[in-house]
Amino acid sequence: MHPFRAAVEAGDHDAIEALLADDVVFVSPVVFKPYPGKAMTAAILRGAGRVFEDFHYVREIDGTDGRDRAFVFKATVDGREVHGCDFLHFDEDGLIDEFTVMVRPLSGAQALAAAMGAQFDRITAEALGAAETPGASEA
Repeated sequence: MHPFRAAVEAGDHDAIEALLADDVVFVSPVVFKPYPGKAMTAAILRGAGRVFEDFHYVREIDGTDGRDRAFVFKATVDGREVHGCDFLHFDEDGLIDEFTVMVRPLSGAQALAAAMGAQFDRITAEALGAAETPGASEA
């Protein structure tokens, strides 16, 4: 099992953050503009951990060059079933430098957008707090 998957399934947010490159870019399934930076990406992933229920990966797909990996997942958000995929790209140091999420169906994506939107002030505060205090992380 890939260390990222193991960290997510264990709910180990410190381990997840340790796998992120400083210049990682998070591409949301529901927002057009990408979110740059480790602090913001880590905060978004913590927020996702709060809104997803029964989140579990069902498949792991490894790219041929070892720098790309896809993790297919299922979860529930506010009673809506969500199927999705985390597409990760790794830099030359083995850290995640691009994190793209796609979800379906539309009703699940809408529930996710609403739930994450409700979390966004907290996510922003966590990201700003982490940026002000390097190494700080909230479980």
